[in-house]
Amino acid sequence: MQRTIFQFIILLLLASLCLSGFLLVRHLLGLPFRPTNDALHKRGSAFNLDFLIPSGTYLDEKITIGEVLRIRIRKERSIYERALRGVFGLIPTRYRSLADLFLFLFWSLCFMTFFRVFTFMGYGRSFRGSLFLGGVTYYFMPDFSPGRADDIFFLAVPLLIILLRKYILRRKE
Repeated sequence: MQRTIFQFIILLLLASLCLSGFLLVRHLLGLPFRPTNDALHKRGSAFNLDFLIPSGTYLDEKITIGEVLRIRIRKERSIYERALRGVFGLIPTRYRSLADLFLFLFWSLCFMTFFRVFTFMGYGRSFRGSLFLGGVTYYFMPDFSPGRADDIFFLAVPLLIILLRKYILRRKE
């Protein structure tokens, strides 16, 4: 009984920590940008908001930190990124998708090799785990197709395979 209460208290503390973090970030993103940045400069703070200011954009007194952050994220970051978008626009979609598939399979093969060499996992379990970890790695690594659709696809397919396997095992029992 005490263990259940202790676990419930820990879960309640974790939920309150997550909620307070969410509310704090929401409050910080709602602050006006220029007065906040000016106050940080006056205090001589080591951290200020100058790195968020997008070049060539006028910021009035009413704009919030969240809006500046959205403008900054929306703008293209570098000449390199613009050049890559131009090059990737010339490559047909079918070839980019094939390159993405090979990149995903490469990461999956790396994890499969690791699992088979350094653990006692069977082929099925290591295959499912390597597909999932290959999808996670693919999600965070730069790839040939801009956008999130391919990233989500390469994460969803291994998850569906794992869930299907669990469903089949439960159904057999």
